[in-house]
Amino acid sequence: MHTNQISLARKILLGLGAVLALAMLSGCDTVVLTNLTPASLPENPSQIYTITLRVTAKNDGVVAGTVKPHIVVDGQIFPMNKSALAEGIYEFDYQLPTGRDQVAYYFLVNYDYESNGSRVTRETYTEATSAHIVHRYVLSLEVNRGPVGARISVLGRGFTPQDVLYFDSTPARTVFESPNSISLFVPALEPNRNYKITLGSSAGTSPVGTFRIDPSNLSVAPSSLALRTGERQPLTFTVPNAAAPGGLLLDVTTDVPESVIMPEVIVPQGQTSVTITVEGGKPGTGSLFLKGYGAGEVNVPVTVTAK
Repeated sequence: MHTNQISLARKILLGLGAVLALAMLSGCDTVVLTNLTPASLPENPSQIYTITLRVTAKNDGVVAGTVKPHIVVDGQIFPMNKSALAEGIYEFDYQLPTGRDQVAYYFLVNYDYESNGSRVTRETYTEATSAHIVHRYVLSLEVNRGPVGARISVLGRGFTPQDVLYFDSTPARTVFESPNSISLFVPALEPNRNYKITLGSSAGTSPVGTFRIDPSNLSVAPSSLALRTGERQPLTFTVPNAAAPGGLLLDVTTDVPESVIMPEVIVPQGQTSVTITVEGGKPGTGSLFLKGYGAGEVNVPVTVTAK
């Protein structure tokens, strides 16, 4: 009989334990914790970063006004403040110590739960997670479409003179302006289509955005050149629309580089044409080429003869 009483008591205790365990598990399911903080945070000069949590009650048992979210970071517990963004969203501003570029944390939430006239305090928490501070990032392209040769600015942080911007896999001429700004000249690629722009350097690649190359026409006068060695002749390039801020680069190439001496061709901002001086070099016959205009390429025949 004594043994049976012990067995009965054990069964009762086990049953109570199961009920309590079930209650604890159901308590974890009464609220949902959603981390709204990105895994990567752009660096800022104050080194203060906002960590955001959304707390959602799943049933009416959660007592209104009793939800108390906390964040646990660096072994310390800090209360979170209500956000002005929306109901149920809480924030905490964390100042990252000098020399660190990562913060690890988790959320801990206490609240009161009421059921069948009984009110208890419950606790739930999230798994540990982390956010990485990005010292180099791209904010935006100045514009998302334009013709071949247009100069386009890119804003961001952490740029270096070694950075190169790519249209798909084609490198574009890239100009370093400051750690917060670089620009590119739209390369001579097929118009009427979109290209994925990426930023490449020794640190890896970063997505920038999508750019559409629009078609454009260009005329050259005269339409051909006949020079003697050392002789000079003006050559005028005309585009249909005024060049945007930064100017319009006309990427002129030639198959007789030793026969043609000429400067870089850039239509100034607000202008529709530019005139340069071409000088004859070594005797030879070939052409000047501009890709990406009209039917795809503009060809200017060049003949240079000896004096």
